[in-house]
Amino acid sequence: MASRVFWRRSATAAWVYAAVVFGILGTVVAARVLGLREFGIYVTALAAVGFFQVLLDLTVEEPLTKFGFRYVVGEEWGKLRRLFVRALQVKFAGGVLAALALALLAPVADTIFGAEGLALPILVGALMPLVQATENVGATALLLRGRYDLRGAYQTFAMALRLTAIAIAAPYGVTETLAAMVVAQAIATVAVSVVGLLAFRRFPTAPARALGEDRREVISFTLASSVGTGVVSLRTTLVPLMLGIVAGPTQVGLFRIAQTPQTGLSAASSPARLVLLTDQTRAWERGRQTSVLAGLRAYTLVAVGLMVIAVPVLLFAMPWLVETVFGSEYTGSVDAARIVLVAGAIQFALGWSKSLPVTIGRPRLRIVTHGLEALVVIPLVAVLGAEWGSTGAAIAVLVATVVFAVAWGVAIARLRVDVAADDRQSGAVAP
Repeated sequence: MASRVFWRRSATAAWVYAAVVFGILGTVVAARVLGLREFGIYVTALAAVGFFQVLLDLTVEEPLTKFGFRYVVGEEWGKLRRLFVRALQVKFAGGVLAALALALLAPVADTIFGAEGLALPILVGALMPLVQATENVGATALLLRGRYDLRGAYQTFAMALRLTAIAIAAPYGVTETLAAMVVAQAIATVAVSVVGLLAFRRFPTAPARALGEDRREVISFTLASSVGTGVVSLRTTLVPLMLGIVAGPTQVGLFRIAQTPQTGLSAASSPARLVLLTDQTRAWERGRQTSVLAGLRAYTLVAVGLMVIAVPVLLFAMPWLVETVFGSEYTGSVDAARIVLVAGAIQFALGWSKSLPVTIGRPRLRIVTHGLEALVVIPLVAVLGAEWGSTGAAIAVLVATVVFAVAWGVAIARLRVDVAADDRQSGAVAP
């Protein structure tokens, strides 16, 4: 059993890292083929698609994971089936809302961002939320079966398809590239949905059963997770949109290049976060809260040690890396990339913050911590981005990340106190 778990975790890491490579290669190909101006339009259109998709699409995958593990542990198969049916219905509704919002944005996009050529790419990109609707539901079924290795394999497959789409369509223009990416996403979604369905059918068969007293908690969890995800979208997608409004799409393109170190570090921690989400959610449901907190501490110490070694080297090599990988016309992003690298290192050390609110059933923690981050970063991007473009936006991201880290430090301290109190109470009532 131990060897099987080790193999799955190793395979997960390998697949996720392969997906990262494909994702970065997609950015490199788009940047080099489209050129600085067209690449800025491409990135701005993608940011708009991502913003409305995350903002209007209810985050059901988190309660699906939390309550899914609860029903698996409790062998409540009827409730599990009903939970998945409701999740699919909600995801389709969210995809429709996001697509409609993007369709309304497209006609006025050129005016908002002060650049021509955004309307049609955004309109084509509006199809993305629809074709991606069932993706996370299928992927969650794999997590409930403990098959995070298959989920990692899917991520690699999806990013390989996206890279292929970019490589084929980028020479023809931004709109054609978005259209090819929609087709690639549709193929990837069908693939993970089919595999997820097969994994789900391996659970014992039972008629769908009403959630009963869990219904209110599931709805509350879903709404809180959705608000939290919407707050996160303010940081990840509204930042480039705000920068585009105050500084233009070209600066958005430079900022996207500067985000590459952050993207790489986030992806580097992804296998560990995926394992944490699966194993620690199961452990928490079984009452092993102290071991979960010990795992967070171990992760943080290892992550900080790695960053102490890696960050100085990458800071020194950044000018050469940007020019070699993306080309000389993107050297204007070097200062911003160095700043974002530091922010990415802090987020790497706090990688568990993405899964912990789901694990412990407190999605509002993400609302508070990311809400503080968003309250700092959005106005700073508007001010500093207008003054210094992509570099100003990078400074805003770093300041907001420090605020985010402090907020999580306070949250973890309080959580440890709560867990210790629960342990003492359990000991006091034990026979």
